[in-house]
Amino acid sequence: MTRHNPAGWVEPISCMIRAAPSLRDALRAAWSRVTHADARLFQIAFLGTLLAAGVLLRDFNLRPQQMALAFCAGLVTQALFLRALRIRHAGLLSATITCFGLSILLRADSLWVHPLAASLAIASKFVLRVNGKHVCNPANLGVIASLLLLPGTWISPGQWGSDLAYAGWFVVLGALVTRQARRWDVSWMFLACNLGLIALRVAWLGQTWSVFTHQLQSGALLLFAFFMISDPMTIPNRRSMRMLYALVVAIAAFCWQFALFRPNALVWALFLCTPLVPVLDRLVPGAKFRWSTSAPARSRAQVHNASM
Repeated sequence: MTRHNPAGWVEPISCMIRAAPSLRDALRAAWSRVTHADARLFQIAFLGTLLAAGVLLRDFNLRPQQMALAFCAGLVTQALFLRALRIRHAGLLSATITCFGLSILLRADSLWVHPLAASLAIASKFVLRVNGKHVCNPANLGVIASLLLLPGTWISPGQWGSDLAYAGWFVVLGALVTRQARRWDVSWMFLACNLGLIALRVAWLGQTWSVFTHQLQSGALLLFAFFMISDPMTIPNRRSMRMLYALVVAIAAFCWQFALFRPNALVWALFLCTPLVPVLDRLVPGAKFRWSTSAPARSRAQVHNASM
């Protein structure tokens, strides 16, 4: 008969106890790497998932050739400018985000619109600069230029639908990305001002609150708030000025939509308010944003290059 040996359980348990601190340290190190990772990686992952879901589930009316040409043109343009200007410490992450944004927002009848828009958007980062920052949000400029200059081009805000589940995912994942980029304040300020103005209009006109909830569930609104106006390279450096900027953009979008009764209020409001950013930066200076949150202090040239 086999006798029970209590001591046989002691050694595995003691090993687990001894290993617990090292495991805890390893988990903490892994979490630190995640929280200090480049926020653009989170943006690319989320925008890629969003684009795939839109094409497969929401019928985005976007051809694979248009996406492929947009990415090829955008990434090649970025690489050519980096090489021509001999810029180091700047890669293709920002250009990839711009190409995702154009693919998600822009629609066209032809194949050549998307690559042209992508090349123009990326080139604007290197050409239109004030005090070491590119002035325009590249995706926003690419969309506006396409609407104005290229025939057979449009934005389809209704492509997102109004599913509450989609809106919830936009908020949760969008908040994660903006928190990683330390620019969550401008997103939430814009949403609060925009939705607050719409709520006041609903109350003033005596409309049902379903009108307000419809706006609240808008995927286009949440995409704009978390992935366009929150671009840290094209918003004011000082937090107080970012809050003011978000308020101005929200008012401009509200007036464009409900006073002028014009479409695409969000992208036009952001485009028209863009010149305010260098003015606000000059009036109330602040520390310039750097993508690499965990990197050691770098030279002025490296910081300049990181804004590409």
